[in-house]
Amino acid sequence: MSETNEQILVIEAGATDRNYWRDLWKFRELFLVLAWRDVSVRYKQTVVGLAWALIRPFITMIVFTVIFGNLAKLPSEGAAPYALMVYAGLLPWQFFSQGLADVGNSMVVNSHLVSKVYFPRMIVPVSALVVSLIDFLISFIILVVLMVWFLYPPGWQILFLPFFLMMAVLAALGPGLWLSALNVKYRDFRYIIPFILQLGMYLSPVGFSSSVVPEQWRLLYSLNPMVGVIDGFRWSILGNEANFYMPGFILSWVIIGFFLWLGIRQFRKTEKTFADII
Repeated sequence: MSETNEQILVIEAGATDRNYWRDLWKFRELFLVLAWRDVSVRYKQTVVGLAWALIRPFITMIVFTVIFGNLAKLPSEGAAPYALMVYAGLLPWQFFSQGLADVGNSMVVNSHLVSKVYFPRMIVPVSALVVSLIDFLISFIILVVLMVWFLYPPGWQILFLPFFLMMAVLAALGPGLWLSALNVKYRDFRYIIPFILQLGMYLSPVGFSSSVVPEQWRLLYSLNPMVGVIDGFRWSILGNEANFYMPGFILSWVIIGFFLWLGIRQFRKTEKTFADII
């Protein structure tokens, strides 16, 4: 007589909600699979492959340096070279903009997966951020080259860079979750997201220092949470040459925290209806 091990599945009302955050950890292998799939799809059948992550920020840095530094004659951060100042702000912005777009569109792109099997849906938008993180790490190579080229070694502030990177992750994740939930029902958002990001780039201190904003407007300007993120990156990379505005930095954290709460709340509220709508 052979022995068999049978697993009994018990369906309990409300268990999904109670165990949601534990299920996120239980489905970590699915998270890794989706992240790796997104990374491989992004660079599959591209002519220069990963080099796109280098070409795009490098060309953008040159354009911004010529327009804002050479033509508009805007000041740099202290004695830091203008191109280095621009690139230190470009790194977090590109991570944020790409991450927000990928997270916002993730549920619609993975509609075939969402409508078939159960798993915590939040795995999908969070895994979409991994592609942006890989691009950020590749783009960081250019920053190292620029610091060597301009003979500008980093100070002890560089140790805080992971902290500001985490701040950029949360800044992209909060509104990204909110937009991904709305995008399932209202597909107009796939056209609105690129417009918002294009507008946001010019409203953020990417090509110029936030110190050019008049002092009386700086706190209001910091309602844009990316101001605190970009200022933090510049301070971490350029050291004390960068202007660090603490009230605006604290306000940026408050705005990021609010959008993170709003994004998780909206996503969890509408998650159960995704399979029916999508």
